[in-house]
Amino acid sequence: MKKLVTALLLLAGYACAETPSVIAIRNAKIVTVSGPVIAKGTVVIRNGLIESVGENVAVPAEAMVVDGEGMTVYPGLIDALSTIGIPGAAPAAATATAGRGGGRNQTQAAPTGTPAVASAPQARSNGPEDRPQTTSWLLAADEIQPTDRRIETIRGAGVTTAVTFPTRGIFGGQGAVIDLITADKSGQMVVESPVGQYIALARGGFGGGGFGGGFPSSLMGMIAYVHQVYLDAEHYKLVKEAYAKNPRGMERPQYDRALEGVLDSKRILLPANRLVEIDRMIRFIAELKQPAILYGMREAYRPEAGDLLKKAGLPVLVSLHWPTPPTGPDVHLEDESMRQLQTYDLAPTAPALLQKAGVKFALYSDGVETPRDLQRAVKRAMDAGLTRDQALRALTLSAAEIYGVADRLGSIEKGKIGNLVVTRGEIFDANTKIEMIVVDGKKYTPAPDTTGGRGAATDTPGGNQ
Repeated sequence: MKKLVTALLLLAGYACAETPSVIAIRNAKIVTVSGPVIAKGTVVIRNGLIESVGENVAVPAEAMVVDGEGMTVYPGLIDALSTIGIPGAAPAAATATAGRGGGRNQTQAAPTGTPAVASAPQARSNGPEDRPQTTSWLLAADEIQPTDRRIETIRGAGVTTAVTFPTRGIFGGQGAVIDLITADKSGQMVVESPVGQYIALARGGFGGGGFGGGFPSSLMGMIAYVHQVYLDAEHYKLVKEAYAKNPRGMERPQYDRALEGVLDSKRILLPANRLVEIDRMIRFIAELKQPAILYGMREAYRPEAGDLLKKAGLPVLVSLHWPTPPTGPDVHLEDESMRQLQTYDLAPTAPALLQKAGVKFALYSDGVETPRDLQRAVKRAMDAGLTRDQALRALTLSAAEIYGVADRLGSIEKGKIGNLVVTRGEIFDANTKIEMIVVDGKKYTPAPDTTGGRGAATDTPGGNQ
């Protein structure tokens, strides 16, 4: 009976997507992002790719034609940092600890997508050689579950692509760019993998008491651990290269899957919310000598933040989960610090100030996944000075550029993946209706947002507060 229900659910999911090999949207306003706006034009998608776009494009006879009169076509939005497709990744949970070779003090993590359960206490970690809270070898591409209900929800907001990561522990694992299609195999969703290593620095460890009372047991200890891992990885790489060149008479280097995962990572993602953290992480990245992205940015509204980031030349990801003051009869805002009150008020100004400073940035949902909540979050940044075009770029082409996939995503150009959002009204306006979404050339009609804009609460991403 369970198998029958599962099969029916999968069939229902497929019914939501029409899959003609050729789709033509004509007589529509087309916002390409990478070039000028086409006041009235046609975009043709064939076999999942944009075949042509322009004012005088011929419509193929075999195409399914959509009359775009009164509509606007935008590139599909990109969520630049998420756990979409990995149901068990948020909130972060305890995972395996692995020593060299992934074996020492190893404990088994709960399978992704299953409810969290109490686990036995982990063995005490005595130093970096135990690789505490490290699963750097995990690939998001291997963890994707097409049945994650959040896929349909956020796709209804116009998000066609997510950069998704395992997020447990300090070294969570390597992310993947995925297209949010209805699929029976997760491999059909993966656009690029791996794209970076997710690193979190949660003060005090999970549960507030460090990692079983062992190493690392403080924020500075975690930073020192990350630094040591990269020193170990560089030494490991040199030893492997020397052995590969001339193995005779040389002791065989021991395989370390934690370091293999680190070396496989194209870039690292590090958390930075407060101004002091932004400064600290910029200095830390200079020591690590690794391509890096900072995420969080709750105090990026401070002018010093833009100056620091511009000088460092680092791209950043700005959370759309704007901090809001607590409510309730026992809440006394007069007890809050002036700095915290400023953050409540000014955090949404960060994108506009980063834009003015010339810092490359993208926006990410950070748990704000319902269509209404996502629209409201972006609108807050726009009300604080970010223009509509800048907001759109931060959710499309800039995100693609930061992850090195702008050759296939982020704008409406010939040869790129056919990811589109078709609206009646301007994107991010409260009264705008999303008429259809196209992902990988598949057409979807968004389901009504029945949540009332409740949204989802998340903790500060990556800790480090």
